[in-house]
Amino acid sequence: MAKTGRTLTGGQIVCESLLREGVEVVFGLPGGAILPLYGILPQYRKLQHILVRHEQGAAHAADGYARASGNVGVCFATSGPGATNLITGLATASMDSSPVVAITGQVARSAIGRDAFQETDITGATLPVTKHNFLVMHASDIARTIKEAFYIARTGRPGPVLVDIPRDVFQEPAEFVWPETVDLPGYVPPGKGDEAAVEKAAQLINSAKRPVILAGHGVTISHAFEELKTFAEKAQIPVITTLLGIGSFPGRHVLSLGMPGMHGVAWASLALDQADLIVAVGSRFDDRITGDTKKFATRSRKIHIDVDPAEINKNIHVDAPVVGNARDVLEQLIPLVNRASRPEWLAHLDALKADHPSLRIRETEKLLGQHVVKALNDITEGKALVVTGVGQHQMWAAQHYLPSESNVWFTSGGLGTMGFEVPAAMGVQVAQLDKIVWSVAGDGGFQMTMSELATIAENNLPVKFAILNNNSLGMITQWQDLFYNKGFYANAYTRNPDFVKLAEAYGIKGIRVTKQEEVNAAIRAAQKHPGPVIVDFRIEASEHVYPMIPGGMSIDELIEEKL
Repeated sequence: MAKTGRTLTGGQIVCESLLREGVEVVFGLPGGAILPLYGILPQYRKLQHILVRHEQGAAHAADGYARASGNVGVCFATSGPGATNLITGLATASMDSSPVVAITGQVARSAIGRDAFQETDITGATLPVTKHNFLVMHASDIARTIKEAFYIARTGRPGPVLVDIPRDVFQEPAEFVWPETVDLPGYVPPGKGDEAAVEKAAQLINSAKRPVILAGHGVTISHAFEELKTFAEKAQIPVITTLLGIGSFPGRHVLSLGMPGMHGVAWASLALDQADLIVAVGSRFDDRITGDTKKFATRSRKIHIDVDPAEINKNIHVDAPVVGNARDVLEQLIPLVNRASRPEWLAHLDALKADHPSLRIRETEKLLGQHVVKALNDITEGKALVVTGVGQHQMWAAQHYLPSESNVWFTSGGLGTMGFEVPAAMGVQVAQLDKIVWSVAGDGGFQMTMSELATIAENNLPVKFAILNNNSLGMITQWQDLFYNKGFYANAYTRNPDFVKLAEAYGIKGIRVTKQEEVNAAIRAAQKHPGPVIVDFRIEASEHVYPMIPGGMSIDELIEEKL
């Protein structure tokens, strides 16, 4: 440990520690228990603080910032309701392996356990949705705790870490001692894969006739973009990307097959079913991909590369597990796999695409969500950063937006959090100020966190919002139509706001689109505008997302749109 000889308050130690971890921006909202920390923030001008309108927004913004920057995202909240408001955002980050550190204020040490005003056991409450959490009872422990929190958040399988600090600990003086190293016995994040396991995987790949790669979020997290591309091209293996794996492989590449599963393109799901080998890289075999696990890809052997050993054989039994960082393991695999040519397999996949035209948009004069995303894809050439909420608009975006660059796709996958689209887009924009950020939103999810429009306007963040507005909860409507005997209930909105007037109320440019022929001009006008923009696309209300494999079913139950 390096002694500095300086005596600081706990709040000052927090700020000094954040600066040493390279933190530049914090999303937060003050309250009584954390006010001593806010009191000293003006002393630390290098720490930009963005004042959100709700703590859930702070957590999602920190999450979006982390995903877009590759650094740990940081959020602040006070005790009680401030801290509990973070939980949905922390759960979202946990399910999607996003590195976030949340620092919360707690009631004074003498009041803990007495049901004091705004007291909540936030470490207990967040235990299931954080990678780890801490309650710091002495100012002298703050620096070491924050060092450990950042290390845990960013290493191995990343995830959120919460640090809870009582109000009087922020005010307590202590010598500032910054630890140069972290010593966490029992916590050893994997790096390279076991050589024998990697060699076995290479043998399976070299003997396969119909292999596919299933690329997940682990590829993006480990920044294995070039390694995945090199591996796929050398072995001539087509690449299927999970919902969170979108952007890990160029969407316009000849070997790209797109997303499989419940609302994935049919040919990707069929390719998984017909393959004789699946190489899963940083994917956890989520139920939205596998459906009925007993019927999933029964004709194939399986290689599973994952940094988290708990994921191996959890959902799907595999033949060759390799525990390790995706980038490291791919670097090991590349020299071991043969340079291959698979004309018959690739030709068969092309035939599947022709026989199952999942991305063909049916001819109609009405405005569909697919029209909007397809236009967004074409105009931006897949280079814009796209953040989505959850629902029909998310699936249309996943199908029709084909990233041409890496790490340009951000969505809530595992938790499926409606409301992610507004604050996460804010965090992504803060991380990439020179890039165009589009938030593709549903009118339902947008309204859950639209209070952050004030934060976006206040900071003049040029996020562009494409609201696919059908005045309903689209996916709820689809499920009630297909699987609940058309028993429509609590699925439609009859008092949505005028989103253009709402935009104007926040000082944001608003555009309304009601016709197909207006879409391109609206997107171009939004991109040309220097500040934030809301485009209200009034889309067809009764449109369904196809293809569809019903939950818990298999490829045999695939439902395709009749064009």
